[in-house]
Amino acid sequence: MDRFADIQTFVRIVTSGSLSGAAEHLDVAKSAVSRRLAELEERLGVQLVRRTTRRLSLTASGQGFYDRCVRILADLEEAEQDVLQAHAALRGRLRVALPLSFGLLHLAPAIQDFMALHPDVEFDLDFNDRQVDLLQEGFDVAIRIPQLPDSSLMARRIAPIRQVVCASPAYFAEHGRPQHPAELARHVCLAYSNLANPGTWTYREPDGRNARRALGHHDGRLQLGL
Repeated sequence: MDRFADIQTFVRIVTSGSLSGAAEHLDVAKSAVSRRLAELEERLGVQLVRRTTRRLSLTASGQGFYDRCVRILADLEEAEQDVLQAHAALRGRLRVALPLSFGLLHLAPAIQDFMALHPDVEFDLDFNDRQVDLLQEGFDVAIRIPQLPDSSLMARRIAPIRQVVCASPAYFAEHGRPQHPAELARHVCLAYSNLANPGTWTYREPDGRNARRALGHHDGRLQLGL
């Protein structure tokens, strides 16, 4: 005995107005619909539907049973949707480490858009260029620009970033314009101390290989740490 199937069949009979219409919608034989209705009426001990040659009509008991069945099916549909939405909806707290300038300029707007779509997600953002320890400091994810050290953590490349070396016209006038990265060792360079190797810049050779160039001596470098 499948009471849920009985309810579905009975409601479809009423909404279709005929046994054949219900059978067509349920994709079963008309005889199967008629048999299920007869078994339902026998189990309840009342006549639910008046059968005529032109159209079916509900008895008083049938009308009351139909109203209850419609509410049951609606409640079941709502319950299923609540479970599906609760499972699909993103919620919780996400702790993210971001580069300072890049994070404020490019990532903060994207995070705002994400929060508008997923209001139940709470972000804890750390805008800092230092190399954080995700496990020790409790970060869920970190977005970083420089080369990553060897690690068992999972990493995914998001996008390439282009960096250029520049100087003011006054500096070039006083110190000359370097023609090759190797000449940077003789120049005053601004090095970022939060990098793993602040005294070394990496360039790509014409053949695609990476080449590391050491900057000038410490006395000739200005180190910047934020």
